[in-house]
Amino acid sequence: MQRPSENELHAYVDEQLDAARRNEVERWLAQSPDEMARIATWRRQKAALRAAFDPVLDETPPQRLLRAARPARRIPLRFAAAIGWLAIGGALGYALHGAPPIAPRTLAHSAAIAHAVYMPEVRHPVEVSAEQETHLVQWLSKRLGTSLKVPDFSAQGFDLVGGRLLPGERGPVAQFMYQDAQGRRLTLYVRNDAPENRETAFRYAHEGRIGVFYWLDGHLGYALSGELPRPLLLGIANAAYQQLSP
Repeated sequence: MQRPSENELHAYVDEQLDAARRNEVERWLAQSPDEMARIATWRRQKAALRAAFDPVLDETPPQRLLRAARPARRIPLRFAAAIGWLAIGGALGYALHGAPPIAPRTLAHSAAIAHAVYMPEVRHPVEVSAEQETHLVQWLSKRLGTSLKVPDFSAQGFDLVGGRLLPGERGPVAQFMYQDAQGRRLTLYVRNDAPENRETAFRYAHEGRIGVFYWLDGHLGYALSGELPRPLLLGIANAAYQQLSP
């Protein structure tokens, strides 16, 4: 049998194939253990994303979004032209002055998504492993344009697995992953595009089963994510803050 396309494999995971094609793909997977493992990873990622973000479907939409969804009234042509020029001016201002600062709550949300995506990975949880920690820190520091530190959580029972480079809303982001003897994982998400800020107090967010402690320190934003009891995650966040503070 010919190898299914990537689109067909994704459709298989999403249960979008008809019965006949699904049976063919399953027969091919039975003879391809590496691909079967990859499919299993995709399914774990899908389950983690659902667990993290399905509760959002039950939330009441904000009034501002409900107002925006209402049918727009007809706008006289002269006003439409004026609005068009205002939009162009706004776009030029955005391009010239840069994107708005990242809100702290957005930091927590982005960190939770990144955690949900990479936490279930078995074969490729990180790009660079902990065995190359010096190279990892130098590489990510160069890409983020700032000197990064990797906190040590061995006293809390978590060892460094490694790290990876991620795309952020305004530039590159670093993610460091840790794991304990029970296989539980937590991730430290670091970005270098936060508004200059002297407020370093911890904040807590909960995205489904993922808890996130996050804080700003100067231009750096940190978010520690994990499916751990809140007191345990707070203790690790305190350890991170003490090691990362200048």
